[in-house]
Amino acid sequence: MARPQPPPWVHAAFLLCFLSLGGAIEIPMDLSQPPTITKQSVKDHIVDPRDNILIECEAKGNPAPSFHWTRNSRFFNVAKDPRVSMRRRSGTLVIDFRSGGRPEEYEGEYQCFARNKFGTALSNRIRLQVSKSPLWPKENLDPVVVQEGAPLTLQCNPPPGLPSPVIFWMSSAMEPITQDKRVSQGHNGDLYFSNVMVQDMQTDYSCNARFHFTHTIQQKNPFTLKVLTNHPYNDSSLRNHPDMYSARGVAERTPTFMYPLGTASSQMVLRGMDLLLECIASGVPTPDIAWYKKGGDLPSHKAKFENFNKALRITNVSEEDSGEYFCLASNKMGSIRHTISVRVKAAPYWLDEPKNLILAPGEDGRLVCRANGNPKPTVQWMVNGEPLQSAPPNPNREVTGDTIIFRDTQISSRAVYQCNTSNEHGYLLANAFVSVLDVPPRMLSPRNQLIRVILYNRTRLDCPFFGSPIPTLRWFKNGQGSNLDGGNYHVYENGSLEIKMIRKEDQGIYTCVATNILGKAENQVRLEVKDPTRIYRMPEDQVAKRGTTVQLECRVKHDPSLKLTVSWMKDDEPLYIGNRMKKEDDSLTIFGVAERDQGSYTCVASTELDQDLAKAYLTVLGRPDRPRDLELTDLAERSVRLTWIPGDDNNSPITDYVVQFEEDQFQPGVWHDHSKFPGSVNSAVLQLSPYVNYQFRVIAVNEVGSSHPSLPSERYRTSGAPPESNPSDVKGEGTRKNNMEITWTPMNATSAFGPNLRYIVKWRRRETRESWNNVTVWGSRYVVGPTPVYVPYEIRVQAENDFGKGPEPETVIGYSGEDYPRAAPTEVKVRVLNSTAISLQWNRVYSDTVQGQLREYRAYYWRESSLLKSLWVSQKRQQAGFPGDRLRGVVSRLFPYSNYKLEMVVVNGRGDGPLSETKEFTTPEGVPSAPRRFRVRQPSLQTISLEWDHPEHPNGILTGYSLRYLAFNGTKLGKQIVENFSPNQTKFTVQRADPVSRYRFTLSARTQVGSGEAVTEESPASPNEAYTNNQTDIATQGWFIGLMCAIALLVLILLIVCFIKRSRGGKYPVREKKDVPLGPEDPKEEDGSFDYSDEDNKPLQGSQTSLDGTIKQQESDDSLVDYGEGGEGQFNEDGSFIGQYTVKKDKEETEGNESSEATSPVNAIYSLA
Repeated sequence: MARPQPPPWVHAAFLLCFLSLGGAIEIPMDLSQPPTITKQSVKDHIVDPRDNILIECEAKGNPAPSFHWTRNSRFFNVAKDPRVSMRRRSGTLVIDFRSGGRPEEYEGEYQCFARNKFGTALSNRIRLQVSKSPLWPKENLDPVVVQEGAPLTLQCNPPPGLPSPVIFWMSSAMEPITQDKRVSQGHNGDLYFSNVMVQDMQTDYSCNARFHFTHTIQQKNPFTLKVLTNHPYNDSSLRNHPDMYSARGVAERTPTFMYPLGTASSQMVLRGMDLLLECIASGVPTPDIAWYKKGGDLPSHKAKFENFNKALRITNVSEEDSGEYFCLASNKMGSIRHTISVRVKAAPYWLDEPKNLILAPGEDGRLVCRANGNPKPTVQWMVNGEPLQSAPPNPNREVTGDTIIFRDTQISSRAVYQCNTSNEHGYLLANAFVSVLDVPPRMLSPRNQLIRVILYNRTRLDCPFFGSPIPTLRWFKNGQGSNLDGGNYHVYENGSLEIKMIRKEDQGIYTCVATNILGKAENQVRLEVKDPTRIYRMPEDQVAKRGTTVQLECRVKHDPSLKLTVSWMKDDEPLYIGNRMKKEDDSLTIFGVAERDQGSYTCVASTELDQDLAKAYLTVLGRPDRPRDLELTDLAERSVRLTWIPGDDNNSPITDYVVQFEEDQFQPGVWHDHSKFPGSVNSAVLQLSPYVNYQFRVIAVNEVGSSHPSLPSERYRTSGAPPESNPSDVKGEGTRKNNMEITWTPMNATSAFGPNLRYIVKWRRRETRESWNNVTVWGSRYVVGPTPVYVPYEIRVQAENDFGKGPEPETVIGYSGEDYPRAAPTEVKVRVLNSTAISLQWNRVYSDTVQGQLREYRAYYWRESSLLKSLWVSQKRQQAGFPGDRLRGVVSRLFPYSNYKLEMVVVNGRGDGPLSETKEFTTPEGVPSAPRRFRVRQPSLQTISLEWDHPEHPNGILTGYSLRYLAFNGTKLGKQIVENFSPNQTKFTVQRADPVSRYRFTLSARTQVGSGEAVTEESPASPNEAYTNNQTDIATQGWFIGLMCAIALLVLILLIVCFIKRSRGGKYPVREKKDVPLGPEDPKEEDGSFDYSDEDNKPLQGSQTSLDGTIKQQESDDSLVDYGEGGEGQFNEDGSFIGQYTVKKDKEETEGNESSEATSPVNAIYSLA
């Protein structure tokens, strides 16, 4: 995490500082003034011959100046040349070649003159040149013959161009020449070989020149090399030898310089330019180059090494960079050095450039023209473009070297003066006018400006003014106090007021007053001070795996009166927010981070006045890049060295390299893992198998994952040999009763060791010790037959190829095929353990009757019937196995109170033997399963109805049912009550002790053995609480209902009743004679009951909760029935009240009351009318 230093344009107040604080005062354009050159072409003006020529010259003045030109110091008559024109209100020349002409005819030195009645200003002398890109001369180049290890220089010698072309070397197939410290291009364009190697013959070499203006590339005829060598290039072992030169018979030698020649040279450079020193050396091995400066260190802040340390560049040279530099070329045979004496000269540069002089009549002044250079430049003064010596004499003017002094200046002294300072390396030309004016002070900026600045910043208040004589300027704050200057304030020559550090108390109105002898003028600036923008929670550096989500925080505090904008940059460029990114006010989220997301992220919080920056770096851990440039060396019969260049680890260190191989004989195109090596190595010796045509590739592994495989290496085939192993997993098993199938796992390519891999299969009976049978097999199986049933065989399988046989194989025991067992278990005895389990016991069969491998004794049993005559049972056969040569076992999970039958068999690999005699047994009575479909219903507030069905599995004769239940209210529990019922009873009604409590019921069935599994249910919450509330509310208000019957026309009372009914929450559903349902259909209403499983645990509707948590019924003697005409009030089975009124209503009224909302009082009145 870092907070970068804000650039100078951060704060709006700082923008004012771009104006020159001590600059000369400008004359307003509405006042008379001599010409001033404002724009001109560069001194060395090179143009494209395909375009029109443009030579710029712009000037200002009052009156507007006129222009004329000189060419090669002679007047250039623009009107006489039809191709040449001058832009309107400008001195810019346009030379048009659309109608023909040669641009070269207009080359020369041009100078522009801008003139009005107050003087003449001059441009620089502009040297016009036309760009040139000459063709390369045709030449036939003979092959260059050179001895391996010798130095070589291929000269380019490009045709001279303007400007000089860019040189680069390529092959004739336009492939770039690879350069390194042995082969590189010099600054002059030549290609230098420190020593030539035989691989340099693989390509040809062509010098190319690219010309800037025409954007053309010209190619020289290619050089072809012929290298004389003692060893062929395809000798890979020598090519990769650690001491390559001596291995190839190349003599080692000490370095010598190819450029520059000799031991010393000199070089001149101009001040401000770049110094380029170059040393290229030959030698075997290739020399290394180092640079030094005598008597001091290299200027580290502006020195850099180029071209594999063969060049030293020093930028922006100054006089202290002169001296002696030397380069040291060294290899193991020795070293040499070359000394370069550097002289720094300088074209003229300004020390004090003359500036425009504005004087009042009678004032004194001076123009100063001071420059430096090496050699020392000369100074020449001119006035209005003419040498000062030839100008009319002026008694008020005195010239002393580089200064002109004016005394008691008058109107006639107005003119433009030129200072030309030059030496052999260049010149400088400056215009400065003398203007004599009598002008009272005036303000040049808008009045009452508002300036907003940031707290604690340095700022400047501008007050541009003009007057002649030059006015004095003073500043005041809030219209009072003394002149502001000194301390925290500083007033510049041009009138600007600088406040060095803004504080809150600096806010206010500032007045600037300009005064001279002709009067005064003033202006005001209002200054507002704003709080700075600050990032108080900065983004932090993060390391993330590829594919994860990253959030960069950026929380900002700013002045609330300023509009805040938060943006992000990546690697100092504006960040494009794609669909994988989400920018919020205080954060940036990146989803599915990829390698391209790595970089620096800068949060930029900016307002109109300032900004703050905070930077964090996101490091993305990615899978490594694939290794490259695989190379095989140290080739041997059973090994090879594999070398590779690691790819980028993408910020997660490489932990392992996996080497894989592929062979093209057995499984072409299939890659197998060969070996694994630590991530710190990039070369390994691989052990190989005979007669395999290997091809290798390498995969890099880091914490994030595996790289893509490298490109395959070249192939390498090892020589053949007899097999060193035999096939594995040899087996002999019968697939039929009279055969034996011998199988094995075939050997792979790395164990075949030679061509035509086959297998010698041998077998014989184990007991007879007869001679071996054998056969040669090319596959991986062989069937022996016919054979006796299940006899052991000795088996051997040996590998063989064209180079010989493998080692003697091990003997494996196999068996011929099995037949079904011939005998069944005898003396099968059954003993009943309990109602669900029995034990079995039997006699072992003779081994010769098994006719195979004994797998298990198996019991088949089925339920014949239940002792309950009316109960249907399934007679599906079931089985229980007893693996191995066992004589007893247990069969469990039987049904109680049932008749069973059982048979036993012997089982081998072929299948079941004959069945034993059938045994019958009966399981005793057990406990029953739980009663089915236990239902708890509540038909009324006084009773609870229970119903159930008989158990699915009685497991005996039912003797009855047991019911245990208790009342509960919250955490309070009542006394448990136990009821016993006859086996035929499946219903029971419980009288509630109170209408509030709920009940928990536990029911189980019984046999003589005991009680079985129990089932538990709870009574539902009563739905009648709402009704009880309604009944009580209405009953206690009976006097009010009677009063309503007496004064039915009092609408106000009806509205009050409506308000009371709604505010107290009383509501009850009303049904008409048509028995319209009160609300959504409820399936519970069909049988008038409440099923617990369909209700929520809520208090009864129509009841109220007392302070002790119990629910009680409110007492009342009144009822709406008392106010009807013969209607009979009753409770429906769902606990709602049904009032049947004698007054019939139309369909609309009836439908209007089909609601579960409170009954309207108007309807109640209709019923009583």
